Amino acid sequence: MTFLVFDYVGSSVFPDWSTTWLVAGLVLGGAFSILVGAAFVAGARLFPDEAPRENERTSGEARRRAEIRGYLDAIGEAYAEDRPVAGTPVAFYLPERDVAITFDVGAYFRLRRTETVAILYEHEMPVHHLAARLPFDVPDAVPSSANVSTASVRSAFEALDLPVGVDRDRIEAAYRDRIKESHPDHGGDEAEFRQVREAYAIAKEHAEHAES
Repeated sequence: MTFLVFDYVGSSVFPDWSTTWLVAGLVLGGAFSILVGAAFVAGARLFPDEAPRENERTSGEARRRAEIRGYLDAIGEAYAEDRPVAGTPVAFYLPERDVAITFDVGAYFRLRRTETVAILYEHEMPVHHLAARLPFDVPDAVPSSANVSTASVRSAFEALDLPVGVDRDRIEAAYRDRIKESHPDHGGDEAEFRQVREAYAIAKEHAEHAES
């Protein structure tokens, strides 16, 4: 008789508690899953994938490297690429001159504390401006137009929505319009902003050379 009462209590009371906890666990688990999913969605929107910008940055650097390489070849200057100098990797090193060319501001200031001549190559700087920063005489036989490839010039005008060969006034007008659209302070994209500035420098120099 005692066994039957115990069995009745166990079968009629405890299942109610276990069912309640089971339902509560399922509800809490579902709510937690929704919160986690919402967090991932919010994170994806607030912190988008940086791969496209990284690809653009890499593409721009590759083009600048090609222009510098072509320029140094044209003036007959020996160089090594991606060489560490005083423990700091640089894009180009001129061993006969002890000159380092870098795209990195931090590397530039570190090398300034050494005997090596450091040159910071900004992303919008036309390659022939490198001549003014080199600590030695550059042959005058190399015209500035030879330092920028035809593809780079064409790409620069395309970035400004202009045909190749327009005058400086149209280039400056197009630049003002494009820079307003792409400026990060106005909601634009930083990579596009850099591209427009670089395109303007190349297109303007091309126009100046054509008019001279």
